[in-house]
Amino acid sequence: MTLEQTQRRLAAARGDEPCDLVIENARVVNVFTEEIESQSVGVFDGMVVGLGPYRAHEHLDARGAVMVPGLIDAHIHIESTLLTPPEFARAVVPRGTTAVIADPHEIANVHGADGLRWMLQASQGLPLDVFIMLPSCVPATPWESAGASLDASQMAPLLAEPGVLGVGELMNFPALIAGDPEMLRRVELAGDRVADGHAPGVRGSALNAYLLAGVLTDHESTELAEAVEKLRRGMHVHLREGSFEHNLAELAAAVTPATCDQCSLASDDRHPDDLVRLGHMDHAVRVAIRAGVPPLTAIRLATRSTARRYGLRRLGAIAPGYQADFFLTDSLEDCRARLVVKRGRIVAREGQCIAPIPSPPPPPAASMNIAPFAEAAFAIPAAGARRIRVIELVPGQIVTRASIAEAPVRNGRLVADPDRDLLKLAVIERHRGSGRIGLGFVRGFGLRRGAIASTVAHDAHNLIVAGVTDADMAAAAAACVRMGGGFAVAAEGTVTAQLPLPIAGLMSDRPLDEVVAAHDRLLAAARALGGPLENPLMPLSFLALTPIPQLRLTDRGLFESASFRPVELAAD
Repeated sequence: MTLEQTQRRLAAARGDEPCDLVIENARVVNVFTEEIESQSVGVFDGMVVGLGPYRAHEHLDARGAVMVPGLIDAHIHIESTLLTPPEFARAVVPRGTTAVIADPHEIANVHGADGLRWMLQASQGLPLDVFIMLPSCVPATPWESAGASLDASQMAPLLAEPGVLGVGELMNFPALIAGDPEMLRRVELAGDRVADGHAPGVRGSALNAYLLAGVLTDHESTELAEAVEKLRRGMHVHLREGSFEHNLAELAAAVTPATCDQCSLASDDRHPDDLVRLGHMDHAVRVAIRAGVPPLTAIRLATRSTARRYGLRRLGAIAPGYQADFFLTDSLEDCRARLVVKRGRIVAREGQCIAPIPSPPPPPAASMNIAPFAEAAFAIPAAGARRIRVIELVPGQIVTRASIAEAPVRNGRLVADPDRDLLKLAVIERHRGSGRIGLGFVRGFGLRRGAIASTVAHDAHNLIVAGVTDADMAAAAAACVRMGGGFAVAAEGTVTAQLPLPIAGLMSDRPLDEVVAAHDRLLAAARALGGPLENPLMPLSFLALTPIPQLRLTDRGLFESASFRPVELAAD
């Protein structure tokens, strides 16, 4: 900002020069004192210059609506929305989201630094501020076969990229707690900036060590006692409400007058249908209010608390010197934006984005390098062992349980048993053509027939498939290969639905409405296979993520996070 710009803004603040825009008859949310003020708000050069009576070139009558600071997502992986950053902005800006703090470690695990730079370029010129946390664990652990790797020396130059706020979630928490030199170097890169955490179930002395290493935040708490302990030790806790991870209601009681500046709202992973039908951070605010958080405090968690933690001095409030990002809503509890302003310009009305949205740049090269496979690749020889380790889903969580089961044997092979909700699971390495396929079993999907497959498989994003028969597993997996990445559902040897994700096997190159329609068809086909899950694709996508308790499957086999070591499928 030049000296002349500052002087002109000061003139507008004093009332010596007319504002660009004045919003009148608004009930303004004050996130500093948690009160609502009946005030006019003056906007000049994209900034709030003052509250009170002002002259302006344009006047907007709020007609008594509540004026809320633009909402900020404290932690999201945009790739998990299946949308490019421009289409993501089209989805969330009409919901009152005006800034997000994104960790692009999904595309970084596929394309490395090229993927990160593409995300930065694709986020330019949007009616949404996209800030980046530099991915710190590519791959998440040494037991995942990703398409790229980034060590501290490769990360360091990327910190200078515009829009990078700090170091992203430290997923390999056992290594950091143990004092691994490379992990410590990655944390130290943050310097005075934020190093995000990823500490599911980390408590006691392990939590002390994790914090001492330099981590400042965490979004993985699933139980109230865990979140409270982290707050007591000075950690900033993100209360997560994603498409699959519904932790906010459980953790809401951790928010008190003493802790609200240590808490933020975050989505982490959100699917496109939920963005369109339920919302984004506006939905999280509603969930928080229903869980007992006072409405003004809930707004504070989605605005000022996050902005302060990440050093976003000009965001998160409606006050002099803050960027003019806000929305009007008829009810604070309902929190549905009817008009959204970004940098002083109206960008959305009545749920529709009206701001110009630029096209993204060409994405990195295709990312499907899979060795040929056939149905026989999914066969598991019994080899005299029938007692096996099984991954068990936990409803509404990304953590899993580990159990032991008797697997049926047919023709000398271990097979699925849908009557006991025992499905086969496979992870196929897709980046280097190694031919590795990890095989296992999973419970919780409830499929009666068919198979579902996906190249969205956090964090290494290999090709993952769950199913009842080897033939359907092969058909669904082959469909993903033909598409160059994506989701597929198969039954009786036929592909019944698919959603191509040609950008890194993670994102569609199609407009928002087309992605949502295709996603709807995909979910309908998946639900037709049976089972209780509204969206079985979400839990499937997390079953290869080794830092999350308890049992996971990668292309290298089963992995137990408690001992942080590979384990055999046979439990005999």
